[in-house]
Amino acid sequence: MSEISSDVIRGYNDTIILSILLKEPSYGYEISKRIKQISEEKYVIKETTLYSAFTRMEKNGYIESFVADPDPWGNDKKRTYYRVTESGKEYYKSKCEEWELTKEVYWSTFLVTSRTDKLAKS
Repeated sequence: MSEISSDVIRGYNDTIILSILLKEPSYGYEISKRIKQISEEKYVIKETTLYSAFTRMEKNGYIESFVADPDPWGNDKKRTYYRVTESGKEYYKSKCEEWELTKEVYWSTFLVTSRTDKLAKS
């Protein structure tokens, strides 16, 4: 199975994490599992990458953390959860717009290069 290079996706880790947190607050391990599941195991985010993103986004005001108490039956330990702030929602929207532009540039370049390669081979 092919995996996505972390170099290719590096600039969009925040966007991926925010997309998950927009649905509901969550914690690191669960977010990591969700990314793996959504990508059908083509992208596995490293723990250090994930927690660096949390630190950066919290510092920038895009997310906030809170500690959830364990469940009353003692089946859970205290976990640090993250949720998206209003600023984080705006940042997410701008990154999605940037992604659309990135795809346009990529495909335009790809198509021109592909045509040029075909002409050169003719």
